[in-house]
Amino acid sequence: MLKFIRLGPMGAERPAVIDEQGVVHDLSGLTSDIDGSFLAGGGLDAAARALADGALPVLDDPGDGSALRLGAPIARPTAVICIGMNYAAHAAESGAEPPTRTVIFFKHPNTVVGPYDEVLLPPGSMKTDWEVELAVVIGTRTRYLASPADALSHVAGFAVSNDVSEREYQLEISGGQWSKGKSSETFNPLGPWLVPAAQVGDGSGLHLRSFVNGEPRQDSTTSDLIFDVARLVYDLSQYVVLEPGDVINTGTPQGVALSGRFPYLRVGDVMELEIDGLGRQRQTIAQGRP
Repeated sequence: MLKFIRLGPMGAERPAVIDEQGVVHDLSGLTSDIDGSFLAGGGLDAAARALADGALPVLDDPGDGSALRLGAPIARPTAVICIGMNYAAHAAESGAEPPTRTVIFFKHPNTVVGPYDEVLLPPGSMKTDWEVELAVVIGTRTRYLASPADALSHVAGFAVSNDVSEREYQLEISGGQWSKGKSSETFNPLGPWLVPAAQVGDGSGLHLRSFVNGEPRQDSTTSDLIFDVARLVYDLSQYVVLEPGDVINTGTPQGVALSGRFPYLRVGDVMELEIDGLGRQRQTIAQGRP
């Protein structure tokens, strides 16, 4: 399984790929970054061919964030589109009926940070929450698909996403929409890796979990999605033109603080989130500054 990563300080990451033996290879001779242009130009396949040909130099880095910082595995998404209440049990714990149509909201793209970066608590926030989600990264421009059967060919790959949410902003002072509670700085850790769709399949059957301070919170599988990946990409294509590099957060299962069963996040808390085959991320909560 190939794992595409970006290494280095924020804003100066360099592209790399981890091979099946766990060796990190430099992609900077092939592309300046792992972004929409790289994906749309067949970059994932080109990197796999270059790797097979021995054309990619080895980097002296384990690729786990212990040496160079791990950035988000996709650079500068033009959109982060989120799906609400896409697990029936999460809809129930939120006090809502499972939706019969996709619930769509947006996060500001600059919420996307690396998988080990700090998450900043907004000043005065008392209701910041975690949400482990399967992220879908679009590989080719996608518009007005004829059916869900056409959708998966437009998916470049998958990653772990934390759809961090401020519930007071989202629900109490929202004005009827959710994006206020979703778009604070650092509110979308992504990664550690981008894994090509060819190695993951349709995104079903993936076990996803979250922990706060080492204690279990969420534990579910993407087979329980109300609307699966193909249906989501198809539905979205009817309303927006999806661009290469766009990120879709597919929804979160039950086990969040909004349920009332767990406390909301505080400064110093540690979130850990994982999806089988897609890796594990870890963030510490720090105080945001006015």
